[in-house]
Amino acid sequence: MIKKQFYSFKNAVNGLFWAVKTQLNFRVHLFLSSLAIVAGLVLNISQLEFLIVFILIGIGLAIELLNTSIEEAIDAIHKNWSDEIKIAKDTSAAAMLIFAVSAAIIACLIFIPRVIKLLNFNF
Repeated sequence: MIKKQFYSFKNAVNGLFWAVKTQLNFRVHLFLSSLAIVAGLVLNISQLEFLIVFILIGIGLAIELLNTSIEEAIDAIHKNWSDEIKIAKDTSAAAMLIFAVSAAIIACLIFIPRVIKLLNFNF
C-alpha cells in the first residue's frame, strides 16, 4: 500500500513539473502567487489574510491544473473540432476565469487599503 501511495505521489509531482515546464498560464499563476506573498510580507497583512491568500493560491493552481487536464484529455481522445468539445473546453476555462476574478476582488480588498495607508503615510 505504501508503495502504491509513493507512486501516486511521484506521478502527482511529475504532473506538477510538466505543468510548470509546458503551461504558460500555470507559470503566470505561480508568478502572481509569488507577488501576492511578497506583497503580503511587505504590507504586513494579518495571519488570517495570509491564510486567505494561501487558500486562494492553492485553489487557483488546482483549478488551472484541472482546466489543463480537461483540455489535454479531450485533445488526446478527439482531435476534430466539435461544438461539444468547444463547450467542454470553454466551460473548464470559464471555471478558472470565475475563480480568478473572485480571487482578484479578494486580493484588492486585502491589499488596496494597506497600499493606500502606506502611500498616505509617506506623504
